[in-house]
Amino acid sequence: MDQPRYFPPAELANPLGLLMLGGELSVAWLRDAYRHGIFPWPHGQRSLMWFSPNPRAVLEFSQLYVSQRLARTIRSGKFTLTCDRDFSGVMQGCATAGDRARNTWITDDMLQAYTRLHRQKLAHSVEAWQDGELVGGVYGVSIGGVFSAESMFHRVRDASKVALTALVRHLKNQGFGTLDIQQLTPHTSSLGASEINRESFLSRVRDQRDWEVTFGNALAYDPQQERGAGA
Repeated sequence: MDQPRYFPPAELANPLGLLMLGGELSVAWLRDAYRHGIFPWPHGQRSLMWFSPNPRAVLEFSQLYVSQRLARTIRSGKFTLTCDRDFSGVMQGCATAGDRARNTWITDDMLQAYTRLHRQKLAHSVEAWQDGELVGGVYGVSIGGVFSAESMFHRVRDASKVALTALVRHLKNQGFGTLDIQQLTPHTSSLGASEINRESFLSRVRDQRDWEVTFGNALAYDPQQERGAGA
């Protein structure tokens, strides 16, 4: 059986999803984690913590909910959309936007670690710009056909939703199989996210982690084609 190199089997996580304490945020450790359905989530000043929750939240490409109002905003050109233009800026936005400045799990170590992943083309971002300013975005980790979205932010209304919509459409068009969002929240639920049990999620990861798909260098998405629910 395929087992992680640096971690216990993900199925051994406790009822809160916690699998292990300690370790390191190197490219090798992070790649091993995501290839086996595991992710880091620092909590305050405690040791580095690794999780594999049950159930697991995913956003099925066909279930993304885009309201007609949001679709009009996307088509309006209010936001310019890019990918991988400012990865560190998106991470910093996710760490500081709103009330997150002193209440975030995106530590300096996490920022540096995921920037290293980005340089290895294992982490990617989608940015939303307005008048040349980064006002929203989403970032995550790409392993084969599985994309694990880590966080998103906005400084202008709808900017994060527009970026997420672009990400979902892009992943589908590129041939990805799964968009992992780790844990369900009321916000992601309103966008169409749902939960599956850990066994089903890990099965997807095993099946899709070696797919020969790439994130690409430009968004495979035409905002003018967005119509919204019921359109």
